[in-house]
Formats: sequence, C-alpha cells, structure tokens
Amino acid sequence: MKIRIKGNSLRYRLTRSEVERFGCEGYLENVTDFGATRLVYALKISAADELWASFENNKITLFMPASMRAEWINTDKVGFENRTPDFYLLVEKDFQCLDNTEEDQSDNYPNPLNIDPIA
Repeated sequence: MKIRIKGNSLRYRLTRSEVERFGCEGYLENVTDFGATRLVYALKISAADELWASFENNKITLFMPASMRAEWINTDKVGFENRTPDFYLLVEKDFQCLDNTEEDQSDNYPNPLNIDPIA
C-alpha cells in the first residue's frame, strides 16, 4: 500500500494482493519506521456512508464503507473519492507504470493505457 499526502489531500494505492486481503479481512496497515517514531497508515472497513479519515497517535486511518469495499473488490472499479471543502480522500487500485521504473510492479494491476502495438 502506498500513500501520497499533498496539502489537504490523501491518496492510498493498493496492489492486487492488498485489495484481495482487504476484501477478506476488512483491514490493512503498513508502517514506516523513522527510528524513534513510527508512522502507521491503515485502511479499515466502516459503517459510514462515505470515505473518511482520522489521524491519532501517529496513525492515519482511511475508513471505507462496506458497500464500497464490496464493489471495489468484485468489479473493475478503480477507486473511490470523497471531496469536502477542507479535504480530499482517494483510494484506488495501483496500476503498472508506463515508464521505466525499478520498482517491483509484479503485483500491480495491468495499466489500461498499455496497449500492445499491432504487429
């Protein structure tokens, strides 16, 4: 799971196996260790009607409604967003990059823009 934070926006990107695990367990978390401090970021199933997030005790939790989770894991739906006047939240499937990158992308979703040329 990757996170991107820019200003008042938060984006989570999940690989295929992470989406599958979230579908089964309803919870997923990663940790970034800064030595004396850790940043934990998690995705958790929620009874709410929309995406929302909290930040407590060095932990960012993005909450996803159960109805969104079901649609997300069972369809080709790329992701969901919630835009408020103060904050923007996005959770999406992680696609393979089109440019050359050294990052392991074997578990990412195939990029729909990667069209094989006709021979």
